[in-house]
Amino acid sequence: MLKITLTKGLIGKTETQRKVVAALGLGKYGSSVVRADSPTIRGMINKVSHLVTVVEDKSAQPKEKPVKKAAQPKK
Repeated sequence: MLKITLTKGLIGKTETQRKVVAALGLGKYGSSVVRADSPTIRGMINKVSHLVTVVEDKSAQPKEKPVKKAAQPKK
């Protein structure tokens, strides 16, 4: 698992860099996320390596998103 922290702000950065940061799930300066280590995530980190810090954490677990129930059709 990788713990990714946004260490620089996005003001003055290119649109591509902003989209990559958003796709990683980072919002404001100082926000952190835990992601599985995969080539896709590593490529995204490589594009914004000057904006983030990455720590390999084997004990970290990603937060599970609650499962939403499908809407029931009206009778």
